[in-house]
Amino acid sequence: MLSSPATQLLSLTDAHGAPLAEYIYYPEQRILYVRWHGHLTGAEVIRGVQEGAQWREQLDYPLILNDKSDTSGDWSDALPWLQYEWLPQALKAGVRAMAYLFSPDRENQFASHEFIAALRPHIAIEQFDDPAAAMRWLVQQAPLPGQPG
Repeated sequence: MLSSPATQLLSLTDAHGAPLAEYIYYPEQRILYVRWHGHLTGAEVIRGVQEGAQWREQLDYPLILNDKSDTSGDWSDALPWLQYEWLPQALKAGVRAMAYLFSPDRENQFASHEFIAALRPHIAIEQFDDPAAAMRWLVQQAPLPGQPG
């Protein structure tokens, strides 16, 4: 996707041992790529986001690619937590933009639309069908030299 080397930070599994999420960091572009897998529930999304937040202090990532293209399930019960717990912490940490890859699953898309609507007033967020296009857009959202975050 990008020419710079990436660092695999974490691979999470769900309660049944199946893949849940992978966290990949692109230090040159300051992008955290989160690729979700499987049938998502609100509890699994919250656990995955909490686990992924462990790098907030050590790594600088104002840009996030949130890839739910390999998922299904209704995780909408996580929306209040994401909006009122995760979002303020992410903004404080300097998150500026998120590229979002949708799941083909209708239940999952409903929650994704709600999530995007909640974030749109606070950060730049766009939805994509293609990971390469999402990465290109994210790179364009990077702060200019001399700008914070």
